Amino acid sequence: MYDYYLGGLTSFAVDRAAAERVLAYLPYQRRSAEENRRFLGRAVEFLAGPQCGVGQFLDIGMGLPTARSVHEIARAVNPAARVAYVDNDPLVVSHGKAMLAEPGRSVVVEGDLRDPDGLLRDPDIRAHLDFSRPVGLLLVNVLHWVGDSADPRRVLSVLRDAVAPGSYLVLTHMSMDLISNKDAAARAVRVYEHSNARLSPRGRRQVMRFFDGWELLSPGLVPKHQWRPRPETSPLPFDASWAGVAVKA
Repeated sequence: MYDYYLGGLTSFAVDRAAAERVLAYLPYQRRSAEENRRFLGRAVEFLAGPQCGVGQFLDIGMGLPTARSVHEIARAVNPAARVAYVDNDPLVVSHGKAMLAEPGRSVVVEGDLRDPDGLLRDPDIRAHLDFSRPVGLLLVNVLHWVGDSADPRRVLSVLRDAVAPGSYLVLTHMSMDLISNKDAAARAVRVYEHSNARLSPRGRRQVMRFFDGWELLSPGLVPKHQWRPRPETSPLPFDASWAGVAVKA
């Protein structure tokens, strides 16, 4: 469905039908998905740039390959940047290995955010990333698929403890706080109850707690289109996600 919102070609009829039902309730959802990718691009460029100097990234919940993947964005700033992509969907991993994997530069691994210990033990990730050095940890458009029963705060704490000081967390999370039409939003969320992953929107206070042990950078936790927007960015009439970038001191 996310690929369909972005105008991609890798979706099934059932995905497109469900996405259209969501768009009927939230007509700006396609634009919101595009803004999610723009936020990711700005954040990765910032981390890979001279101010932060991050040379390696762990992208968990990568999704289907689309225009300007993380390794392309990072290498435009730092040609030596390395990326480990992770997803729990075998189809996504298969596409990723065909389109994103490059020896010595990027690897694609099947793993599940809900099992952070197993993910961090993966031999391909351990061989590709040096966890004694700062890592850019990317959790973009993924945590709201992790239900409370999976204890997402513990997941975040395991990942935080595994990375070196000077590492960064990049996070977006869907929230009902930001949607004025609560009834339409609730109907859109119910569409996902019939998918293979149920949606768990959370309030700003809950999302803030995912940053425990991290130091949020300016401008803090904001609607994603407001995180260091480019001058040419046009106002977004609808935004359903909080976004933030934080550093581990």
